[in-house]
Amino acid sequence: MNLTKLFIKHKSDKHIHKYDLVYNQYLEKLKDKKLNILEIGISDGYSLKAWAEYFKKSKIIGIDIKEIDKDKKKLNRKNIFIHQGSQSDEKFIYRLINIYKKFDIIIDDGSHFPKDVIKSFKLLFHSLDTNGLYFIEDTQTSYNHYFGGNPFDLKYANTQNNFFKHLTDSLNYKEIANPFYLRNGYDGLIKNISFYNNIIVVSKGINNNESNIVINNSYENKRYKTKIKRYKNKNLIRYFFKYKILFKSFTLLILILNFLKNKLLLRN
Repeated sequence: MNLTKLFIKHKSDKHIHKYDLVYNQYLEKLKDKKLNILEIGISDGYSLKAWAEYFKKSKIIGIDIKEIDKDKKKLNRKNIFIHQGSQSDEKFIYRLINIYKKFDIIIDDGSHFPKDVIKSFKLLFHSLDTNGLYFIEDTQTSYNHYFGGNPFDLKYANTQNNFFKHLTDSLNYKEIANPFYLRNGYDGLIKNISFYNNIIVVSKGINNNESNIVINNSYENKRYKTKIKRYKNKNLIRYFFKYKILFKSFTLLILILNFLKNKLLLRN
């Protein structure tokens, strides 16, 4: 039975939101594997039962801020494990990681408040398997101020949608022509981020392809190295001055101007 039928069978609203179309793309090839699958936000446990039936060989781990009565919700299945706690509680999340070590799939169907979604991702990302999948549902709350979103400042709002938009830079971190750039904890560890209607999918994976126009985030160093190699060390002083001093000074000036602009505009 595919996920769509299971969501319908267990009365999960994921098929109503058409999330099943996204999940089927990513999960069909994984259903017979032995995995650790974490779902944030249990509610009535409908989707938890669907996951448990779909991934028969896997551990289905559910967390919820409310106490869940497994008997009442009919969640007493051998591959379902439930823990009570908040998705943004560091101590709780770290205890969970200590128990299960690694997760292969994480599904955030929790509070849907931007601050909680972002914090959960930051806490859980490094416990996600090297080739793991992270799903964030109901991202429409990014555009609703009653959920802590911001429908008035779409470009710079501190929402989950903007967080993951900015995270796409980590896919191309080696192309950033800024010799002063400092790597973050996601650079080189994400191979794909896909945005669908109200759902985001982050595919973790090693991504360290070298750039062909910068070296160590420096266009200047790359051009200098290319020139020296091409002209066999002729005009060494000329190219050193041009790329190592003049061009880098220009880049530093742009960096300072951008820093001042962001401060004046009160951007983080």
